[in-house]
Amino acid sequence: MPFSLNTLNDLLQATIRLAAPLMIVGVGGVFTERTGVFNIGMEGMMLAGALAAAIGSNFTGNVWIGLLLAILTGGLLATVHAYLTVTRRADQIVSGAAMNLFALGATTLLFAQLFTGERTRVTLFPVIAPQVLQDLPILGPILFTQPVIVWLAFLLPLIAAWVLYRTSWGLNIRAVGEHPHAVATAGISVYILKYIGVILSGIFAGFGGCALVLADLGYFAPGMTNGRGFMVLAALVVGKWNPILVAGACLIFGAADAIQLRIQTLAPGIPYQFLVMTPYVLTILALAGFVGRTVPPKTVGKPYDPSTY
Repeated sequence: MPFSLNTLNDLLQATIRLAAPLMIVGVGGVFTERTGVFNIGMEGMMLAGALAAAIGSNFTGNVWIGLLLAILTGGLLATVHAYLTVTRRADQIVSGAAMNLFALGATTLLFAQLFTGERTRVTLFPVIAPQVLQDLPILGPILFTQPVIVWLAFLLPLIAAWVLYRTSWGLNIRAVGEHPHAVATAGISVYILKYIGVILSGIFAGFGGCALVLADLGYFAPGMTNGRGFMVLAALVVGKWNPILVAGACLIFGAADAIQLRIQTLAPGIPYQFLVMTPYVLTILALAGFVGRTVPPKTVGKPYDPSTY
């Protein structure tokens, strides 16, 4: 199939749609790492949120109930992670890995019990742009045929950046990941800020899982996040923990995913396994290029101990 303007429009439309879940999860990732807590469990929280969204949308027919269940599920898992890493000072990598393993097993079991037989299609988020905008040349099919949750994905990084860099609460969030003892000296609870950061990462991870299911696919499959949570961790490094830059990195990863899907159609002779790994290779290359050139929050990955300074 020759390359054409329609092919380019289709590619850009898919890029935006595939990047949206990553961008949403990336907002939560910024908050948790800015408070000094590393959360690799966002992969599992995203997967759990995807199943919760599918359950809510399927059994109620209401996508907003699906979204609510998704963010509650992600937030609950994140609360457990916060308790283990902030209160109990457990190793953050081990705790996050445990979240991923638990989510993978629990979602596979629940899916088998609740969705039997053929793959069940669920209600999707609607496209709210009027038809006159959808019919616009070039921009119409790229931007205005997207479901409403994709628009939210582009709005959230802007809101997060404003909160982090233009509010006193955002200053506290950034400070607790750099100098938690100074924050405590100012009379602000380090524990509360860290809990908020971690729980926000779970809420947005569940939100991203909801976008993965209810923006386009319309169904849940075991393990369907397929490493997207780890892509977000790479985007945090590439984007220097700035919500807007992180969203830009997620767009690049979304484009790589969209391109490999199109190449599978355009060049069926290439083994699809080789193409599927393209976004992950790009993730590794991005990390190789940026690690060492970016400065993470000073205390990320380190438990907070008020007795030491």
